[in-house]
Order: sequence, then structure tokens, then C-alpha cells
Amino acid sequence: MAQTLHLTPKLSLEELQALDQKHHIHPFTAASALRSAPPFLIDSAEGAYISGQGIKLLDMMAGLGCVNVGYGRPELAEAAAEAMNKLSYYHSFSAVSNPPAAELAGRLADLAPDGMNKVFFANSGSEANETALKLINFYWRKKGQPNKRIIITRDYAYHGTTIATTALNGNAAMLEPFGIDPGHTVERAMSPFWYRHGGDLTPEAFGKKAAKSIEDKILAAGAKNVAAVFLEPVQGTMGAVVPPAGYLAEVERICRAHDVLIVADEVVTGLGRTGHWFAQETFGFTADIMTLAKGLSSAYLPISAMMVHDSIVEVVEGDETIFQHGFTTSAHPVTAAVALKNLDILQEEGLVDKIRNDLGPYFLAKLKTLEASPLVGEVRASGLFAGIELCKVKETREQYPLEMGLCDHVGNAAMMRGLIVRPCGNVLVLCPPFIVSHAQIDFTVEVLADALAEIYTAIQAG
Repeated sequence: MAQTLHLTPKLSLEELQALDQKHHIHPFTAASALRSAPPFLIDSAEGAYISGQGIKLLDMMAGLGCVNVGYGRPELAEAAAEAMNKLSYYHSFSAVSNPPAAELAGRLADLAPDGMNKVFFANSGSEANETALKLINFYWRKKGQPNKRIIITRDYAYHGTTIATTALNGNAAMLEPFGIDPGHTVERAMSPFWYRHGGDLTPEAFGKKAAKSIEDKILAAGAKNVAAVFLEPVQGTMGAVVPPAGYLAEVERICRAHDVLIVADEVVTGLGRTGHWFAQETFGFTADIMTLAKGLSSAYLPISAMMVHDSIVEVVEGDETIFQHGFTTSAHPVTAAVALKNLDILQEEGLVDKIRNDLGPYFLAKLKTLEASPLVGEVRASGLFAGIELCKVKETREQYPLEMGLCDHVGNAAMMRGLIVRPCGNVLVLCPPFIVSHAQIDFTVEVLADALAEIYTAIQAG
């Protein structure tokens, strides 16, 4: 007897919103927000634009700083379909691999800084950083130094949302609700956030002070107990903090002097965003471990990577001990195939060089004009990664209270004009796709100027 095929009827917008409100737990969202209003359903996207509910918006955040080659690339859909038709899945445990994963590992080794020749695949930046934490413990134990377990991170840090990576974050709001206490295994040093904390120092002098705070933490804990320093080359989630010149090189000098590993969390900055393939080249430092995610597939499918320097590999692969770690979908053949095609696009279209030589300088120059607004204290950027710092008093860098929600108001005013940026405390963050045009940058600046003027007028009116 032939089976009857039951097709799900197409649901209306209102029906979908009701299902979402009833059943979907959204990340980083207050439940009250979904009780008070239905979710905004995005249903299509192309280039630098997203669309939903009849509204089209210029997405100057590239999703979450991840859709680097832009939305709707047919070559990525074709790569996924071809890979899925050929090998929809197989695991990578017990010395098994697949052609896309093997090729992707080689491509990343060719692109990565010298000496980084081994890669572990996972599914998110959080998982890549969690893997790095476990590998660091594995490494020091194999070296006969099991006491080296303390990890140093920084104020404003963001490294993920697993329990272990959440403990690395420099934002109490991400730890306190879950009762996560870093205890004695995580020490937090000063962020190189000159605008907020530099006082009368030049950015370079403050960079040295911030680097010294890392050394002070190492000395206080005892270098024999400190395993690694975790850092984002540009601190993104808390406001696109671009480090002063020389800061990261000084951090590397300190770590080498005290036999402490450096982990470069390049989940956002890796694969081109700062105008070089990796921010280590942009800022002149070398890490022992590097994590990648967002731009690896331009978020078309979930994939991340941890890359490891040869000096680490020599120790952890020095005997027959099994690395007891992995994920069901590590080195997934379909996600690896999409990542390979994404790298093809970046290389064939010269997008990284274009950021360094054209888009990045143009982006910064146009955004800098917003410093004329009475609400803007500083515009900072590295490549296509920018923060617009809002302030109350420019001369003293005094901020408006966070509970005022100033950035949210400006962000909403921008959205009403057709533009997406990301409010982060008192900073507007922008991470546009690499295919953004000069005209779209011009539109962004015009919209932000109008939004800032609207909110400033409202503040003055009380």
C-alpha cells in the first residue's frame, strides 16, 4: 500500500510568530521582550541586506560579524548541495577523515602564521576556545608542569558561552545569573581600553600600562602556576576595543619571558576582517594557539577551528596518549566544503586586500566625521571592525548611565531609517560584510548622523 505523504501547510507570519513566542528560547534575550512583542522574522537576505516582514535593512553587522562574503552566495549553496549529495556525514574519530576536511586543514595551514600547521575542527567559537583550554591543560601536564592552570583574560573579554569559556569573560552579567565563579583558575587583567581608562596617558603609554597589568598578574600568581593568556586582538562584544600600537607585541614579550602561552581568539578578526588574513599580522604578534569561527564559512554553516603551533604539537603528540576530546560533527564534510568555497571567494575576489587598501581606510575616514556629533567621543576601527563611543562630556569622556540605554535608542533610530548596527553598552559596533560598497558606507554615516542628532535633540528636550 502506498504511503500517504502529509505536507505541512505553509504557515502565516502570525502563526510563525506565535509558535516562536511559545516554544523558542532565544539567546541573549529577555523573556519579557518576547512576551511584549512578537519576534521580528527575517526570511531572506542578499548581499549586504536582510529582509523580513516587508522591511529591507542594510546589515552593517554582517549578522554577528560573520557573514563576511555577504548573503545569498549561490556558489556556497551549490558547494553545500554537492557535498551533501556525495557524503552527508561521517565522523572524524579514530583516524577517519573526509576529502573536504583534509583539504580545509591544508588550506588553513597555508594561510596561517608560520608554525601553525595543525588544526582541530569544531562547530562554534565557544567550542574552539573550550578545546584550547583542554589542550593547554593537556600540554602542561605532558611537560611535567601540572600546576600551570591559571588563565589570564582581560576586562571586557568575551570568549564564549560554555561554562569554562564563560568563566573567561570580563562581563559579570554573563557569569552571575548562572552562578559561575572563575575561582582561582582565572585572573583578569586590565583591558587596553584607552578611551575609558587611559586618563592623561597617550594611547601608547597606556598600552604599556595595560600590558604590565598582565605581567603583574603573572608575577602575583607565580609564573609556575600560569598556563596562558587569552586575548581577542580587537575586543568586540564590549565595544570594538582596538589596542594601542605596540600593546600586543609587548604582551607577547611578557608571555615569552615567563613561559606563558598566548591564545589569540580570532573568532571575529580571523580570515580578513582587520585587513590581513589574521589580526596577528595586523598588530605584530605571534600566538601559540589561535581560534577561528565566524568568517571560516561566513556563517553559512556552523564550523570553527583551533590552530596550534608546532611547538605545542611536538609535546602533545609526543607519545601514544589519546586526545580524549571531540564533537560528533567535528570536521563535518558539508561544513568543510562550504568553508573551502568561502575561502575561494575571499581569495579569488581579493577581499582581504581590498579591506586593507580601500574599504578599511574609507570606512574609518567616513565614520570619523561622526565625531562632530556632540554624542560621539571617539570613533575607532581596524579594517572593517569599528566602534563609535558615545559620551556625555567630551572633555572628560564622561558616559551617560547604562540604564539610560543611549546606544539602544540610537540603534533603534538607525533601524527605523533602514540600518542595522549593534548597541554594546555605550558603543555602537559595526562589522559590515566584506562586499560592502562605498555607497553603502556613505548611507551608513548619513543615517547614523541623523539618528545621533535625533537622540541628542530628545535628550536636550528632557
